[in-house]
Amino acid sequence: MAHPLFPRGDGPSGPSAGHNRPDLEAEIVWQARADLAACFRMAARLGLEEGICNHFSALVPGYDDLFIVNPHGYAFRELTASSLLICDFDGNVVDGAGLPEATAFHIHARIHQQVPRARVALHTHMPYATALTMTEGDPLLFAGQTALKFHGRVAVDRHYNGLALDAAEGDRIAAAIGAADIVFMRHHGVMVLGPTIAEAWDDLYYLERACQVQCLAMATGRPLVPVDPAVAEATARQMRAGDAESARLHLASVRRVLDAEDPSYRS
Repeated sequence: MAHPLFPRGDGPSGPSAGHNRPDLEAEIVWQARADLAACFRMAARLGLEEGICNHFSALVPGYDDLFIVNPHGYAFRELTASSLLICDFDGNVVDGAGLPEATAFHIHARIHQQVPRARVALHTHMPYATALTMTEGDPLLFAGQTALKFHGRVAVDRHYNGLALDAAEGDRIAAAIGAADIVFMRHHGVMVLGPTIAEAWDDLYYLERACQVQCLAMATGRPLVPVDPAVAEATARQMRAGDAESARLHLASVRRVLDAEDPSYRS
């Protein structure tokens, strides 16, 4: 039986209303759950989690109105493929035990619904990227090679309004995304969007690395020297040309490490 996140009539409407429950045991669905669980586990190992907060979500393969997300109350390092929830856009948990955190639902459901290309949405308060949301000016400066991976792909949500506890705030965040894949949320954290779990994970990992080296460079007190804009644009095209395959290999390597050291994520 579906478990409602909201009392009847209080949840946002969505295209899933009236849909039959899909076959959630399909191999392609389980693969997505395991891939996302691997991302949670590796994010924890790298210090990208924050207690039991922060959320990763991915649309269920083959569906545009159901998404996989972590249940509230669990650290990233605890999550497994089977412990992840599948929710619809109306606030119903259609598979799994527990509920998503309210802010996870209001942000992720609205992003998946209103930005269809964002089949994956990874939200963290990872320290270096979040630190840059607290500074004046554009958070990410294109002064290091790793940062160039994100050239032309970044938006800044400059209007912090507190916790996202209603659909309107999720709608506002979704509207701020535009054509971006990376969203710096002022005073809050970051959101990384992608067409696949592998590509979103790859961006999340390298975004924090780019922000880390920028913070280290800024800490010297010496002015940062941006890459020439034409070179930055050309390099970004070079990087993006191989991104999908590089991301696939990156996630595969994450899973091999976990398979050898902590295979429980697959359970």
